[in-house]
Amino acid sequence: MPVTSGWRLARVTALRGETPRVRTLELAVPDWPGHRAGQHVDVRLTAEDGYQARRAYSIASAPEQPSLALTVERLDDGEVSPYLTQEVRAGDRLEVRGPVGGYFVWEAAMGGPLLLLAGGSGIVPLMAMLRHRTASGSGVPARLLHSCRTPEDAIYLHDLEGMAERDGALDVRYTFTRAQPVGWRDGRRRVDAALVKELAWPPSARPWAYVCGPYGFVDLCAGALADRGYPHDRIRTERFGPSGGGA
Repeated sequence: MPVTSGWRLARVTALRGETPRVRTLELAVPDWPGHRAGQHVDVRLTAEDGYQARRAYSIASAPEQPSLALTVERLDDGEVSPYLTQEVRAGDRLEVRGPVGGYFVWEAAMGGPLLLLAGGSGIVPLMAMLRHRTASGSGVPARLLHSCRTPEDAIYLHDLEGMAERDGALDVRYTFTRAQPVGWRDGRRRVDAALVKELAWPPSARPWAYVCGPYGFVDLCAGALADRGYPHDRIRTERFGPSGGGA
């Protein structure tokens, strides 16, 4: 496979199913320059006839981890995600380029508190931030709200539960918009301004807020935080299309 300037040939070393529609790929990338939590990479596939398809995917792994992890949600009408979530096998090779992005990033040296608001697969770059927080030994208070359709759609559910159990400064919460587990007493609604303001630290604490998800979700959360008094430079946002991510 010819690789042009800026692209690296990555080898898939492991695969892990996260939900029925979501899969994590562990990649070994020669000469990887390193990344910051919150960045993404471009993935390019080339067909035998030369046709190319390219999509951007958030990095799920912490900078401290030895391999690069991408978590991909399958879109039925997508050109790239069905292949990555259903066809790719360990040992296969993919073209990747990056890391990309310098605004939607968090590093332990930036401090906290840290407020993370995720809609659907928007959890991926926020998970990289939490993994970096753990790996760096940071003890800044962190609060995550993940809005999902159903419990089966909750990416990293067990990983996040384990992190929260081991770390008293990490608060992980969910709201399920379509179906809830039996006996579930917590979030049963779509995220609204009242919920965001309820979870947000006071502006006087100088928190960082990161919001990632579909356009409507991000706009609502960012607006609620601004109304709460958060300065615009402390609210970092990343949006994707209404279907739920790159194809």
